[in-house]
Amino acid sequence: MRTIASISLVLVVLIFVGCKPSNSHQQKGSKDLTGTIRLSGAFALYPLVELWADEFRKQNPEVKFEISTGGAGRGISDVLSGKVDLGMVSRDLTPDEIAHGVWFISLAKDAVLPTINASNPILSELKKKGVSKELLKKMFVTGEIKTWEELIGRPGKSSIHLFTRSDARGAASIWGAFLGCSQSDLMGDTCLGDPGIIVALKGDANSLGYNNVNYVFDNKTRQKFPGIDILPIDFNGNGILDGNEDIYRNLDVFNEAIMKGLYPSPPVRDLYFVSMGKPQKREVLAFIEWIMDVGQKYVSLAGYVPLSKSKIGNEKTKIVH
Repeated sequence: MRTIASISLVLVVLIFVGCKPSNSHQQKGSKDLTGTIRLSGAFALYPLVELWADEFRKQNPEVKFEISTGGAGRGISDVLSGKVDLGMVSRDLTPDEIAHGVWFISLAKDAVLPTINASNPILSELKKKGVSKELLKKMFVTGEIKTWEELIGRPGKSSIHLFTRSDARGAASIWGAFLGCSQSDLMGDTCLGDPGIIVALKGDANSLGYNNVNYVFDNKTRQKFPGIDILPIDFNGNGILDGNEDIYRNLDVFNEAIMKGLYPSPPVRDLYFVSMGKPQKREVLAFIEWIMDVGQKYVSLAGYVPLSKSKIGNEKTKIVH
């Protein structure tokens, strides 16, 4: 009996010991990364990167993040000067930036929207007619249209108060590309980032600006933030907001329209991480790899449009090569 009992005890110990290394390895795998990942750049990407960082830290508690905004231009300049590991960029890279050795990887998609005050004097008419690209050019670029009433062909004195972005911004670059101009050609009083334009819009019933999606829609309620609305675009220029142009009811409807190609590129664009050459820090590479795998499930949740499976596959090759 003692022999049988001894054998049983040994088996129990062996089973316990045999299971322990697997559990120990699991715990180590989630805690062995250390260091600080420094990022700066686009307002457009900031909310998503904040969410990704929070979720990544749950699995890798010894990794710290320093994340700051300032626009896509700052993200590029901070990478070039070595101030950060990753720049957050909301526009395509220029040939000159690529020639300087800037490495980049696509992460998700979003878009820029023309934004107005929710108390705009002709909002109900605008939601029926929409505004064509040509009329948008006449407001933002040439300044030919100066009052809101001109958009619906009636006399009036409600002056359009334009707001644009200061410094080098991805949103301004993309909005300018949609209108066939550069950021410097866009008219309006300048504001710092999306938050600056939102404050300006809310304080002026006759205002007109442009913003990244996540500053227009609340990703929790999926509805537009109070006080602001979207100037609907009449893409075919027929003077009516057709069914396939009426895409702004909520965040999910709008993002589905992006996926279907109903809202064009530009103003739809890819969002990127950039660095000087392929990242070498172990924690930085691990974070990017996590984003392209586990992190993709948070993209829609945060109000962005995920990359296609084929696009993710192509982008992953940039990490391993």
